[in-house]
Amino acid sequence: MRWIGVGVVMLGLAACGSVSQVPLPSYPTPPQAVLTGGQRFSNFSAVVAQVEPVAEAMCRAQTRGVSCDYQISVDARPGQPPNAYQTLDAAGRPVVAFTAALISDAQNADELAFVMGHETAHHIAGHIPRQRESAATGALLAGVLASLGGADAATIQQVQRMGATVGARRFSQEFELEADALGTEIAFKAGFDPLRGALFFDRLPDPGDQFLGSHPPNASRREVVRLTMQRLRG
Repeated sequence: MRWIGVGVVMLGLAACGSVSQVPLPSYPTPPQAVLTGGQRFSNFSAVVAQVEPVAEAMCRAQTRGVSCDYQISVDARPGQPPNAYQTLDAAGRPVVAFTAALISDAQNADELAFVMGHETAHHIAGHIPRQRESAATGALLAGVLASLGGADAATIQQVQRMGATVGARRFSQEFELEADALGTEIAFKAGFDPLRGALFFDRLPDPGDQFLGSHPPNASRREVVRLTMQRLRG
């Protein structure tokens, strides 16, 4: 596992260090507790220490030929909204980045663990290569149709870009729900409460049921977490 301290994280650009094994603060953290900035980042470090080994073990068990050496990072670029994302560095290692605003916004360790489980699950499920493949297929099909229709080169390129966008979003909601289910399992096995962690959705704008929207409705995501926990608890 690699952990990147506060700094900018970009594809192929990383600085690494080691995460201190900070014991979790009295867990669970009461929802009404007001945490200082330092306590929130201690929470984050402690969650990394517990969730990362579970995610790596699950990655090794469910994948072949991909790196399971996660880089857990803090993206502290000024002005970034609460967000977390998963990408790959130039060597193909999975990078999971949290903005400082998301860490500050998290109400407890369960929310951080759930979001971390969700983002590490994207890599285990192979969502980045699947999304790229879908985008390439969309661009190819759109280009062929435009060419058959007699479009000029500039129009074909424009249509291909549109096709790639549609292709990339084709399965995005499905990917998010897959990551919610697998992320729930990761957080649960790491000792956290995903049902409590998923309350994070209640503070997010609900995207609703948009055509080709990137994220599913919040109610659908909460239901996936509930059903997954029901299965895990037997």
